[in-house]
Amino acid sequence: MDNISRDNNSSYLPVAGVIAGALAVVISFVAYFKASKVGSDLATANTTIAAVSDKADAAETAARAAQTSSDKLRGDTQSAFDNVGARFGKDEADIKLLQDTHKAPAPIGKTPAGPVVAGKDEYVVKGGDTGTKIATATGFSVKQLEAVNPGVDWTKLKVGQKLKLPQK
Repeated sequence: MDNISRDNNSSYLPVAGVIAGALAVVISFVAYFKASKVGSDLATANTTIAAVSDKADAAETAARAAQTSSDKLRGDTQSAFDNVGARFGKDEADIKLLQDTHKAPAPIGKTPAGPVVAGKDEYVVKGGDTGTKIATATGFSVKQLEAVNPGVDWTKLKVGQKLKLPQK
């Protein structure tokens, strides 16, 4: 009986070998096609990488050109500001010289600085003074003041203006 069981099991071995072989062939075909697809995808990826690399190189070249242009523009701008600053300095000195040269002369008989001081028989007009107020303050009449100050416009008195006083 032992022999019979062995014979039955032995007949299955060649069939199992054929099935295993066929399965191996199918698996190898699937692997071959998958590997072909991966190879094709890899070739496409390499083409894309090359295109991206070319674009990156072009961008790098453009960036370097822009940096060079920017550096030149910065230098030109600084040079222009330096020139303008120097010119403004010279113009400011020229203006100062012109101002100093063309200052209005001090009025004749008056000193340019300091308060106006009344001399003997004089009155210095203060803010708010009128002919009547001056007459009252000095003890003279308006007519007496007008007589000794013929060129004075009594409606347009100016602070600091000197008036003559009549003799007592």
